[in-house]
Amino acid sequence: MALRPLHLLGSPVLRERAAEIGEVDDELLHLVKDLFDTMHAEKGIGLAANQVGIARRVAVVQTEENDALVLIDPVIVEREGRVKGEEGCLSIPDIFGDVERSAHVVVEVTTTSNERVRVEATDLRARAIQHEIDHLDGVLFVDHLSPLKRRMLMKKWQKSRKGKEGYIKEVQREEEAGSRI
Repeated sequence: MALRPLHLLGSPVLRERAAEIGEVDDELLHLVKDLFDTMHAEKGIGLAANQVGIARRVAVVQTEENDALVLIDPVIVEREGRVKGEEGCLSIPDIFGDVERSAHVVVEVTTTSNERVRVEATDLRARAIQHEIDHLDGVLFVDHLSPLKRRMLMKKWQKSRKGKEGYIKEVQREEEAGSRI
């Protein structure tokens, strides 16, 4: 398992619609492991392949210790209710905004065993799934904000990036990074 570099806001791959996976193979299974590894190293609850520079329709979500979910070629087939909540993104560090999403979703995914199944989710898990599927469609959480709020957050983002080059962030294991608290 390996940690993959994160692509940050400004990287073109974050705005691409990811290509369908189709058949699950060993290369994809390796990518899934790397996505989980990278997500855990960054203390996230979801990560899409676009965020590590690969425009393929696969993402991972884990909102609780024992609820790891792999989203291969995901399609939301049912939505219910609306709820607003704060979101952030590993590709836009330290930027947060309130986003309205469906409170309950049913998503059809391919499993790592090549089976098509339906998964129901509510609350934070539903929010994370919708956020990651947005990534696979080239949509970022800031796109759901009002123009005024988006402009404010983009100014904050640009200020935080002043003097920094490129749109890639190397990810390190916690023990390699030293104290991050």
